[in-house]
Amino acid sequence: MKFIKAIGGAAAVLAGAMLGAWGQDFRTDINPGLIYYQAFLVSSEGLSSSNMDYVQSNAWRAQPLPERFDAIFAGYSNQLRLVRQAAHSTVPCDWGIDWSMGSETLLPQLARAKSVAQTACYRARWELQRNQPAEAVDDLAAAFVLGRNSGCDGSLIAVLVQEAIQNIVATTVAENFGEFPRDELGKLAVGMQTAPPEATMAAAMVMENNMHAVWWPTWIHGLQAKYGGDDTKVVAAIRTVFDYDGDGEPSRHEDWLKLAAAAGGTSDGFLKLMQDLQPLAQQLTEAMALPEAQYEAATNQLNAAMQTSTNPLAQMLLPAVIKARPREFAALETEAMLQAAIAYKLNGAAGLNSVMDPYGTGPFQFQRFMFQGVDRGFELKGAYTGRGFPERMIFVETRGAPFYLNGAKVGQPPTP
Repeated sequence: MKFIKAIGGAAAVLAGAMLGAWGQDFRTDINPGLIYYQAFLVSSEGLSSSNMDYVQSNAWRAQPLPERFDAIFAGYSNQLRLVRQAAHSTVPCDWGIDWSMGSETLLPQLARAKSVAQTACYRARWELQRNQPAEAVDDLAAAFVLGRNSGCDGSLIAVLVQEAIQNIVATTVAENFGEFPRDELGKLAVGMQTAPPEATMAAAMVMENNMHAVWWPTWIHGLQAKYGGDDTKVVAAIRTVFDYDGDGEPSRHEDWLKLAAAAGGTSDGFLKLMQDLQPLAQQLTEAMALPEAQYEAATNQLNAAMQTSTNPLAQMLLPAVIKARPREFAALETEAMLQAAIAYKLNGAAGLNSVMDPYGTGPFQFQRFMFQGVDRGFELKGAYTGRGFPERMIFVETRGAPFYLNGAKVGQPPTP
């Protein structure tokens, strides 16, 4: 066993040395999804829970990272090397997801992708402290591309993961903004601009709606054929999806009871509910493609229609989708703010004014940010308020006591 481990260790060292010697002369025609799966295998769980808790401590935002970080991140060099390689692929990412199982399809890559992106961003902070800004930018750009590629499987949850990863990258850059040299920030901006296209909720909703309109009825018809007219067994199979084991969380069980009652306890009743849901689902699909200025009015009408609908599926499936779209608008705002901040660092006021607020009529509002009487950097404020507050982001130029960089509590010290 020791001999096998020694061979594996030697091979890993050799592979790293060869890649370093070749520079960028590695294959760029490999499906990024395949490379990411290899990265997941190299370190399948990302940061361990104990190390994650240690790394995420707010204390590190106010002081240099301790030596323990060397040991933590040394174990991720091969994983992140693969993630960087995938970022240079010139072919579209395909995760190999087979949607024939419909809503039962497993998407194991999403949680792993987010964990790897978190690891890359934490290591970037470590690399900045070690005066390796070029390495930090490579990790951040690779994490950003991983985020974009995470959204390409076509599902709404994948788009949400994409947005989460992009926000992790943006906040990492903002928190350490003053530690990046100008030229490295320029390289990061190019890496973001040349990343794969962003997956959208509008496109994902088309796929989700098709699943509800096609897969669900096909699945139920298949159950009816399988059980040869024994509708009790068909309904029991449907229940496993909507109620799991029938003794789960109370809210889930109550949803099942409402659904079963509305369906009259029959599989044909469930098919009728799904058919009746289609007009509302189609309206929501169309609304998801609307620009922000028209989206709120359209969804207000949809919300009113859902509240008066006697179809329990309307309340079970659609509201969460409506609430997700503002996160997409906010993610686009954050990405534009990051581009504007970099442009400001590169070209001053002219650079700042060259990036338009996607929801305003001009550039972002700019002001210096004072925290506890100390000038800590600058703040950009956007016009979008769909999450109940104006979108703002603070870019830290001087390290000190921590505070929230964005969100509802932006500029406030972290909650103990």
